[in-house]
Amino acid sequence: MMKHDRNTDDQTMIAEIPKKPVQAQSSPSVETLFEVAKLLTGSVDPVAVMPEVFGALSSMMGLRYGSLSMISEPGSQWGGEKLVNPFFLCATAHGTAPDLKSRLELPTRVVQMVFRTGVPLVSLDVVSELGFDALPKVARDKKLALIAVPVRADADQPLVTGVLTVFRPFLDDPGRNVDTDLRVITMIASLFEQAMRVQRIVAQDRERLFREAGDAIKALQHTREEPEQPALPVEGIVGASPALSSVIRRVRKVAPTSAQVLLRGESGTGKELFARAIHGLSERADKPFIKVNCAALSETLLETELFGHEKGSFTGATGQKKGRFELAHGGTLFLDEIGEINHEFQTKLLRVLQEGEFERVGGTKTLKVDVRLITATNKDLEQAVAKGDFRADLYFRICVVPIQLPPLRERPEDIPDLAKTFLDQFNKENGTKIGITSTAMESLSGCRFPGNVRELENCINRTAALCEGDVIQHEDLACHYDACLSTELWRMQTPPGSAVSNLAAGEVVYGTMKESQRPFSPAAPINPQPPQRRKTTNTEAEELVEAMQQAGWVQAKAARILGMTPRQIGYALKKHNIEIKKI
Repeated sequence: MMKHDRNTDDQTMIAEIPKKPVQAQSSPSVETLFEVAKLLTGSVDPVAVMPEVFGALSSMMGLRYGSLSMISEPGSQWGGEKLVNPFFLCATAHGTAPDLKSRLELPTRVVQMVFRTGVPLVSLDVVSELGFDALPKVARDKKLALIAVPVRADADQPLVTGVLTVFRPFLDDPGRNVDTDLRVITMIASLFEQAMRVQRIVAQDRERLFREAGDAIKALQHTREEPEQPALPVEGIVGASPALSSVIRRVRKVAPTSAQVLLRGESGTGKELFARAIHGLSERADKPFIKVNCAALSETLLETELFGHEKGSFTGATGQKKGRFELAHGGTLFLDEIGEINHEFQTKLLRVLQEGEFERVGGTKTLKVDVRLITATNKDLEQAVAKGDFRADLYFRICVVPIQLPPLRERPEDIPDLAKTFLDQFNKENGTKIGITSTAMESLSGCRFPGNVRELENCINRTAALCEGDVIQHEDLACHYDACLSTELWRMQTPPGSAVSNLAAGEVVYGTMKESQRPFSPAAPINPQPPQRRKTTNTEAEELVEAMQQAGWVQAKAARILGMTPRQIGYALKKHNIEIKKI
């Protein structure tokens, strides 16, 4: 009895011991994502660990020929070779650029399609659907399924910065693993995007810290220096703002020398006025100041104007004519819009600047001159040199001392003085005694003036001419009743690079600072055409049924409607268990 009871108790005890649960076997895709996540989140450089990522995909899921292509700057070099496409092979299972010995693993056609469409690309039979050129050159297997997904800079932006591509060999059922493969590669692309964003944030923070440290050092040095004295005024130049004072100090510094000066700035900033100031402060002040607008003359006329011509050198040359270089001998020659001269005439001008000698058109006698050259432009000469539109040797010859003239919107404290000066000139020329109220002056000071000082002068002259009384009121200003010409210019803004856009060097500058008076920005195109989207086997069931109904349940026609292949249509129908109707 005791034994029986003991056995019974033993059996009871055994029954009460909880059984150890059987550990569920994790799928290869989950294990692969876990390994890839550890690689990408544990590395400072996500690209550097991509060979290990492709190795994990190959060993754990059987995905082969993995590659990462990244967007590059147009004209970039790769291994001494100029890139034809704006992307390059960044990483494979064998390494990363530029240490990759071969570009044969790059499926160029596939990468191009994903970069262009921005949607994943799935092909169950690459050779039959896309051709042999869609295969990587190193592929030994010809029966391959393809999965290619885009990599974006940000999840909510359409810009594709890279493409992840893998291939799966198949024997019997090509679609058996493709769904899982697509989900895994899409998740890996998201992990890679996040790792790249973290890398950019770290780099930006590092750059910010270095910049703040540099600014702190400069501020400390500035506090130890003596306070800068205000610049002495220059005749003809109105204003005392810090931006203008800095330019005036530089003008006073360079004027007594013989160095060539390049005045840079937007249209209407007073480049000719500053050129005259440099001449007036130099030792050549009692000598001629000659100006030429290079943009207003053709190449032939410009050559004649600058170098002169001999009698009978061309039709209409009834006598000898001295050129501007001769007329400016001992003084200053100001060439405005120097960036507009063509390449051939740049060579002729360079000789004069280097040797100080030239011949008149149609003449053989070499003339020597002593001229100080001041040039001006509102173009980006550095970009023109890079494109080959402007000679580099001429650029370095004229750009000895560059002076950047500030636009009027960067020195608004000068607007009241300039407005009073222009109003006094108007009264003197027209015999009037028109004044201006403080309210009107305050409104003017709030304007941005894309046309700079020239636009302010036109605004004062127009308002004074149309003013009803002897004092300009706020209500007399054109911006008050929405008739500001500057506002109209920007409301009808033309494409970048046009004459209107160049008023502010490509920057949209509104006529006034008041939101209620700002014009509408250029309207977006009406009914813009969406980018063509290449369909894949991930088409929704409803969309698939709708396309089949439109095509009368003919798979080939439905494939054309959705931008798919008949094979993809067949796989999608099978995937969604859609019964094909017979009509």
